[in-house]
Amino acid sequence: MIRVLLIDDHAIVREGFKRLIESSPGFLVVAEARNADEALSALERVSADIAVVDISLGDGASSGLDLIALLRDLMHGLRCVVLSMHDDSGLVLRALEQGARGYFTKAVAADELLDGLRRIAAGEVVLSSDLAPPVSNPVPLLTPRERATLRGLLSDRPPKAIAYDLGISDKTLYRHRANLMEKLGARNATELARIARERGLLADLG
Repeated sequence: MIRVLLIDDHAIVREGFKRLIESSPGFLVVAEARNADEALSALERVSADIAVVDISLGDGASSGLDLIALLRDLMHGLRCVVLSMHDDSGLVLRALEQGARGYFTKAVAADELLDGLRRIAAGEVVLSSDLAPPVSNPVPLLTPRERATLRGLLSDRPPKAIAYDLGISDKTLYRHRANLMEKLGARNATELARIARERGLLADLG
């Protein structure tokens, strides 16, 4: 069962997508939220596999992006998916940079959305087909923290030394490594290095 948290500031939109999602076997909407505070409160009571987030939550045009970044740092294993009326390539890229695992416009077909949510729950990064071609098959973008972590992991230095340089604990370093491996689709450190090399990420690290 894929547990879904719906985050949108319009009740009628949440209700519509709740009916759509729960009409398909294997999905359960465990909570709804209008904003970041309600989303964080809900996650104290329930567990979710996917958070479907609107970019505009009434607290500013990009408040959903800030929430995605917060959830990425606080809730390991929770995959955030944007469901928005906006199809601007810049917003899509920013959402991916913040840690979103998928981006769908509200004009997407129901079957495509449901299939996309299943694939995201399985670990893929999925974008709706009606987005501009340059964004349709993106190389996963790394946040500054992820880039610094990847640089350290590929340096062959001891984990304690890497964590010390980053100013984080060993436990946090391992969590960042797990996030990186999931984001890049790597099963181990060797695959992580290979994928980084093949996708040109090593050149960006300097």
